Amino acid sequence: MGTLPTALPSLAVPPVPLTLETLGIILPVAATLALVGLIESLLTAQLIDERTGTSSDKNVESRAQGVANIITGCFGGMAGCAMIGQSMINVTNGGRGRLSTLVAGLGLLALILLLQPLLVQIPLAALVAVMIVVSVSTFDWASVRTLRASPRGETAVMLATVGVTVVTHDLSRGVLVGVVLSALMFARTVARSAQVTATDDGRGTLTYHVSGPLVFVSAHGLPERFGPGPAAGRVVIDLSAAQVWDASAVAALDQVRRAFQRQGLRVDLTGLDGSSAALTGRAEPDALGGH
Repeated sequence: MGTLPTALPSLAVPPVPLTLETLGIILPVAATLALVGLIESLLTAQLIDERTGTSSDKNVESRAQGVANIITGCFGGMAGCAMIGQSMINVTNGGRGRLSTLVAGLGLLALILLLQPLLVQIPLAALVAVMIVVSVSTFDWASVRTLRASPRGETAVMLATVGVTVVTHDLSRGVLVGVVLSALMFARTVARSAQVTATDDGRGTLTYHVSGPLVFVSAHGLPERFGPGPAAGRVVIDLSAAQVWDASAVAALDQVRRAFQRQGLRVDLTGLDGSSAALTGRAEPDALGGH
């Protein structure tokens, strides 16, 4: 199906006008390719690391993929990413280093340029059979048995991603749905993770212990979790078990502080780690900084 090349491609700059109109046309496609390619490459790297018991530098892999795709475009090629099926088969057959992937690429190049008359004789049905074998050998069958034990949110994300991909025949849409659902699940989990408990020393000091990440989803409604302060004395907000992630959390803490101060109480914030203290200092230098 289609025509195979008979010579190596030549280096050339794509003949497109370098205008904002061109950017508007290619940007949505480029962003989708980048998202899907990056996710699939990171997934492949994680699977290979698990199979080989090694650790790879994901940042190096991602940067190399981006540079390679830019150079490929100058030779008329298509953007690519890590190939899960081929990588798993490579590892299964003993390939471990970069040389194994280089040999695979050179072997494919030799088939296309030198053995093309034989290559075109391979029936399409045989190629379909190869892809089925790749799918069966790379599928994690144990994951099906653990669906009942997995959290419902993770199972829903996985099924939605697979379902959208199968129905639309578009992996990018399936990945987009999976990313959005995962973000919503994460926000829901974080929103429930922040806890506030109070202890009274009996001498006029009431300490509120805040635990968990404080971000916009968990900071919403945070002031309502604080009860009334003592009749007189001091309120301590202990954040040693919490992490302040954004300005919404800083604003929520400042709202709590002001509410206690309106009751004539002294309010102290303690236990801020380095990053949380820096964030509160930048967001509210006059309100929370220095406590």
